Amino acid sequence: MGRKGSPRSPQAEGGSRAASPSSPLWALPEELLLLICSYLDAQALGRLGQVCRRLRFLSSRDLLWRRIARGCLNSGFTQLGTDLAPGIPVKERVKVSQNWRHGRCRRETVLKWKCNLMPWMELDGEYLYLSQAENIQAYRLCPDGAGLQRHPQAIFSGHQEDVCRFVLVSSHIVSGGGDGNIVLHKIRGSYSIKFSAHEQEVNCVDFQGGLIVSGSRDRTAKVWSLSAGRVGQCLHTVQTEDRVWSIAISPLLSSFVTGTACCGHTSPLRIWDLESGQLLTCLGTDFHRGAGVLDVFYETPSLLLSCGYDTYIRYWDIRTSTRKCVQEWEEPHDSALYCIRSDKNHMIASGSSYYGVVRLWDKRQTRCLQSFHLSSPTSSPVYCLRFSTTHLYAALASALHVLDFTAP
Repeated sequence: MGRKGSPRSPQAEGGSRAASPSSPLWALPEELLLLICSYLDAQALGRLGQVCRRLRFLSSRDLLWRRIARGCLNSGFTQLGTDLAPGIPVKERVKVSQNWRHGRCRRETVLKWKCNLMPWMELDGEYLYLSQAENIQAYRLCPDGAGLQRHPQAIFSGHQEDVCRFVLVSSHIVSGGGDGNIVLHKIRGSYSIKFSAHEQEVNCVDFQGGLIVSGSRDRTAKVWSLSAGRVGQCLHTVQTEDRVWSIAISPLLSSFVTGTACCGHTSPLRIWDLESGQLLTCLGTDFHRGAGVLDVFYETPSLLLSCGYDTYIRYWDIRTSTRKCVQEWEEPHDSALYCIRSDKNHMIASGSSYYGVVRLWDKRQTRCLQSFHLSSPTSSPVYCLRFSTTHLYAALASALHVLDFTAP
C-alpha cells in the first residue's frame, strides 16, 4: 500500500499498460502484433480499437479485416479473393455489409419517366448508364453516393427503335435494338458504328476481346468481329431454333452461353465455341416447356448463374456436371425472374416480374435473405438491377429506384 501523496500508477489514472507507450507490447514488431490481432473476430477488433489511438489505428488495418470481409455479403471480395473496391477501407465495407444482410437501407426514387419502358443499365465508377426508349443516357453519380444527377451528362443514340440490351466494356458501349441493329459507341468521343445484325430485334448482346455476340428473336445467335478491316463482319451464325433472350461470353474468351425461350425439347442453356460456332454442351435436362432463360451471369469461367420464367435461380459448375446445377433457389411467390446479379462471392440479387420485388440471397442459405417491394400498387417487373458495395439500383417500367445501405 503506497504512502499518502505518493505518485499514482497508470492503472489508477484510468490508463492501461497495454496502451502505454512504454508497455512491452509496443516492443513487439508490427508483423507480430498484426499476427496476434488476426485471430480476433470483428467484435473483438472493434473493442480493441476503443482502447487507445494507436490500437485503433492498428486494428483498422485492411489486412486484419480482409479475412472477415471475405465471409460477408457484398464486401467487395470475390471467392478467389480479388478486391473489387480497393478505394474503400475494408473495415467500413464490413460494417455496411451488415446492413445488406439485415435489409437496413434508405429507399429513393431517383428518376421517373412518363411512358412505360423496358430499361437496361450498367454501372461504371462515377456514372450510371440507362437505356430509355431508343437512347442510352449517362448520369453522373453524386459524390456522396446519395443518388445521381437529374440530367444526363451524355446521350448515345443510333437506334430507330427501343434499345433492348447493352453492355459497357472499357471505353465502349455496344447495344442491340428492336430495329435489328447493333450500335458501337466510344464513350468519350463522337465515334460510333452501326450495322444491321438480325432480321428481328436484338434481345441481347455481349462484348469482350474484340468480339461481339448477339442473340435475337429470329432464333439465331451471331459472332461479330471488331478487328481492323473487319468491323461488323459476321464470323458465325448459330441456328438456335428458338428465340434468344440472354447471352454471355465466358471470361476465358473461348465460348459463349445462350439462354433461349425453351419452346422446344432442347435445353434453353447451351454453350457454344466462340471460334467455330459449334455447340459444346447443353446445361440441364429437367427444364419444363416455356422455362425460358432471361438472364445469365458468369462469376468465373466455370461458374454460371441463370434465371428465367420457371422462377428458379440456378448455379452451374461446368467442372462437375452439365446435367444438373449444383445449387438452386426458388422465388417464393412463384414469379418469373427477369434479372440476376452476383457479388461473385456469397450474395445474389434478383429482380422479379411482379410489384418490383428485389430479393437478396445468401448462397450459404436456401431461403431468401431479404425482400424489397419497389412498385406498389402498380405492378412492374424489375427489368435490370446493378449494385456497388453501398448502393443497389433497380430499373422498373416507369422509374429508377436506389437503395442506400450506408444509411439504415
